Amino acid sequence: MNEALQSLVDLLDLEQIDRDIFRGASRPSVVERAFGGQVASQALAAAGRTVPADRAVHSLHSYFLRPGDPRAPIVYTVDRIRDGLSISNRRVVAVQHGKPMFHLSASFQLYEEGLEHQEPMPAAPDPLTLPTAREQVSRYAHLFADPRVIRRMVQVRSAVDLRYVDAPPYGSIGQPRDAKSQVWFRMNGKLDGDLDRPLLHACLATYVSDMTLLDPVLLAHGRGGWAVGDVVGASLDHAMWFHRPFRTDEWLLYDQRSPTASGGRGLAKGRIFTQDGQLAVSVVQEGMIRVPRPRAAAAPEGGGPAQN
Repeated sequence: MNEALQSLVDLLDLEQIDRDIFRGASRPSVVERAFGGQVASQALAAAGRTVPADRAVHSLHSYFLRPGDPRAPIVYTVDRIRDGLSISNRRVVAVQHGKPMFHLSASFQLYEEGLEHQEPMPAAPDPLTLPTAREQVSRYAHLFADPRVIRRMVQVRSAVDLRYVDAPPYGSIGQPRDAKSQVWFRMNGKLDGDLDRPLLHACLATYVSDMTLLDPVLLAHGRGGWAVGDVVGASLDHAMWFHRPFRTDEWLLYDQRSPTASGGRGLAKGRIFTQDGQLAVSVVQEGMIRVPRPRAAAAPEGGGPAQN
């Protein structure tokens, strides 16, 4: 694996400081706060460390409470809610600077046979025919006022080979289109030996799932995104359901869409498919999406109130 992927794997290898207390490092993201996918994946890693190895995560539900400081470590405290005959439930609170900034509930299940059906995988081009993230960013470099943003975007995503099927939000400024997006992704390297664990693959998928999920909200309105344009946004909550086994070092299709946006928030849904068409993960997230408010009109003659 490359150095960036090794760094990401190390980020998920939390330091255990007590029976159910773990500490994780942070690292910079494109914006000046800890990346939400990092916090969610570390919280899942902490929960998974307290569960029997034969129980795989099947769902997680989380809320982002405060922005994370990328320069400070995060402490994760796990509450062992219940261990049943086939299901284990865990609750995790992430604390930074003495305040809770994220919490997650996760459920783990012992594998069992059951009914099987799924939605079909949507059509998508071969990932190897699509531009890499570095090529994509270079294509739109003229849109970035600060070249350091380009370097941060490439650096943050260097552990993951992530390829857009169509233009990303920063390549569609002022051009509203359907509220949907597709990306292919895989880790930049093989995870084998001790690293080939279902929990690690689930944590890595959790990390990537927060990278592009709000894109369809921006695309519907022709907004450029967090690094280009005038939009301010943040993840509010994040939920995932893990349906079938998958590997994050093999190509996965992330099919995303937004059914609605209102009240300064946007809702997005995602489905992650293996390359052979198996529906592996479902994702739902609501994010805060704020745009600059127009200035109030000048007060009319006579001193009456301005109309907003």
